[in-house]
Amino acid sequence: MKIIILGAGRVGYSVAESLVSERNDITVIDTNGQRLRELQDRFDLRCVEGDGIDAKVLGEAGARDTDLLIACAAQDETNLVCCKIAHMLYNIPTRIARVRSSGFEVEQPLMGPEGFAVDAIICPEASLTRYISKLIEFPASLQVRSFAGGRACLASVRARLGAQATGLTIEGLRTHTPTLPLRVVAIYRRFADGPDRFVRCDGGTRIEPGDEIFVIAGREHLKEILQLFYSAPGMPPRVVRRIMIAGGSRVGQRLAQELAGEPGRFNIKLLEANAARCQALAAQLPEEVLVLHGSSADEDLLMEEHIEDVDFFLALPDDADNNNLASLLAKRLGARRVLSLINQRSYADLMHGTQIDIALTPSQAMLGELLAYVRKGDVQAVHSLRRGVAEALEIVVRGDRKTSRVVGREVGDLRLPEDVHIGLIVRGLPDESLGTPAPDAAAAQAEPQVIFPRSNTVLQSNDHVVFFLPHKRLVADVERLFRVGATFF
Repeated sequence: MKIIILGAGRVGYSVAESLVSERNDITVIDTNGQRLRELQDRFDLRCVEGDGIDAKVLGEAGARDTDLLIACAAQDETNLVCCKIAHMLYNIPTRIARVRSSGFEVEQPLMGPEGFAVDAIICPEASLTRYISKLIEFPASLQVRSFAGGRACLASVRARLGAQATGLTIEGLRTHTPTLPLRVVAIYRRFADGPDRFVRCDGGTRIEPGDEIFVIAGREHLKEILQLFYSAPGMPPRVVRRIMIAGGSRVGQRLAQELAGEPGRFNIKLLEANAARCQALAAQLPEEVLVLHGSSADEDLLMEEHIEDVDFFLALPDDADNNNLASLLAKRLGARRVLSLINQRSYADLMHGTQIDIALTPSQAMLGELLAYVRKGDVQAVHSLRRGVAEALEIVVRGDRKTSRVVGREVGDLRLPEDVHIGLIVRGLPDESLGTPAPDAAAAQAEPQVIFPRSNTVLQSNDHVVFFLPHKRLVADVERLFRVGATFF
């Protein structure tokens, strides 16, 4: 696919890094020549120095035969105007804009063909807020991703010594919890001589302490399932009540605003070192949020605010070094769980799962929203996992027995790569390819069914199939298998 990326800042850099690894034809536009040179030194892509709202610059970047424009420059206005020019002058089929302002929605007429001609809006701050909110809802998890309109979830959890599932084989886990529907799709194991490594899963694979377990389940069962790997028998479920947010950044403010929207559920404290910013936050945030002026690296302040009673400490300033120091200090002083926002993915790899429970990069939360536009076939959701190495994919089955390699065929007969797991199938969702059903038809439709497939499960058209792929290079094989052709023999 031929892709133009406008903006070589943090977001543009992360997007380019992810997409170029999949052999896409990437061109990056930016006014900063130094940033472009750094990109070209690291990746196999083309760079054009100039203003993205200049039609000549877009033409030089190859807009006439481009498939996808991702406008992620620093200014919302630049991104919106670039999408409009790309549509009017070059008819680029798909246009995505990074927009920070909460006043824009893609459904608005202003975003339509007669307006700015934006097909999708991405907001890294909103993506991060949604990502962190799920970690608060499921506090035993390292990450939680949703599929099939939120009916199914993929989560990862660190197996702890003494937990119910630790020490069991996967087959033994099924026997231990016969009424709890779940599927273990991957295990990443710690080794003394290197980083975590992928372990192939079958019925005889044993779950060891320290393993990072990826499990797929219906959302309604997820908390109970995570407890199997995290807590000893008889222990009460982990619940987050007391939250401390370090940093009044856009993400910190947005998260505090969202959490305060459920009065009485959380006790929220927000630390901000800048006095003027602190006053602005105190005026803008609901009274449920206690805004404190001070540094998150101030040990005395953390002790005064009873850091030992905090269920979740979130380091969210823009300074990654300060985030790490604040998270390590909070953990040492007794915070039960800490998350650090880190801009560099390589740093996140080093810190994740150590004394810092969760190391998160902004791109980690956002990339899946973009990848759904790059994938071939009817892909509903994509989530980048393991810092971009692995991927979870939701594909809708299309066609019939004549045009599809999978419709009407048993799961055991599918020619999937060895390490690819079908986690679950959601059957009975509305078929968006047929348009919006009439109100009476929608009311009469049965509740969608969540299926954990066996080898004899037969795939049907409009099934939503959720995959786990330990390596991104396997994506093309899965897409090829589910692609609809004019005929199939």
